[in-house]
Amino acid sequence: MKRQRTIIQMREKGKTPEKQLSHEEILSLQEKDFRLLMLKMMQDIGNKLEAKMDNLQETRTKEIQDRKLKQEEMQNTIIEIKNSLEAANSRIQEAEEQISEVEDRLVEITDAEQKREKRLKTNEENLKELWDNVKRNNTHIIGVPEGEEREKGTEKIVQEIIAKNFPYMGKEPLPQIQEAQRVPYKINPRRNTLRCILIKLTKIKDKEKILKAAREKKQITCKGTPIRLSADFSAETLQSRREWHDILNVMKGKNLQPRLLYPARLSFRFEGEIKTFTDKQKLGEFSNTNPALQQILKELL
Repeated sequence: MKRQRTIIQMREKGKTPEKQLSHEEILSLQEKDFRLLMLKMMQDIGNKLEAKMDNLQETRTKEIQDRKLKQEEMQNTIIEIKNSLEAANSRIQEAEEQISEVEDRLVEITDAEQKREKRLKTNEENLKELWDNVKRNNTHIIGVPEGEEREKGTEKIVQEIIAKNFPYMGKEPLPQIQEAQRVPYKINPRRNTLRCILIKLTKIKDKEKILKAAREKKQITCKGTPIRLSADFSAETLQSRREWHDILNVMKGKNLQPRLLYPARLSFRFEGEIKTFTDKQKLGEFSNTNPALQQILKELL
């Protein structure tokens, strides 16, 4: 009994922790003391559990707060990224609209420029055609000495040249001359070359007859001075005719019977047919469909 009281006294005073009591000592306790001991042990365990729960709760609360803070930061970052993307998309869309406007404007400018070039080309062709029509009945006589026409007049000199160089034409009425004059009208003291005589015939067939006769005779004179006759062309038409020169020579060598038609069209016989072209581009397009002709003109187009 004395030992039991001592144990209880020590327990009550808190000097002997229950965990230090041996198994035998616990068994020797009376029921009341045992219950008190169990109650205290359960109280201690409860306090420890409560402390741990508080600690866990505090830790959990801190983790939740940290997680919320991180979530808020992530949300803010997402919002910033979204705003940046929206701003970038807005700038991209604005840039695309500007590019589209520039492209549309460029198309308009290109179309306008093409139409302008087409109109200009059409106007040039019309002017060239008009100028060629004006010059269609004209013929140049080159090399006639200056002053020959002073006594008899230019028209009389031309008639004498035709009569003396082409006597076989005497059986026919002389070509009707509508106009004959020196060109340019005034003498340029800086130029030593003779001014040519420009004659305008009433009929185109008379011009062609005279030029054909001049080509056949090859040498024409005026009072012993060699002269030559040529058709009157605009500068553009003359250049167009010159561009056919090499092709004409090659075709003559191949017996294609090439001719230059008025004002600057190329005509030749090929595979039994007469072909006519107004420029090299169209001739090139045709030759691309015919290997034989393409071989003949391979270095000229």
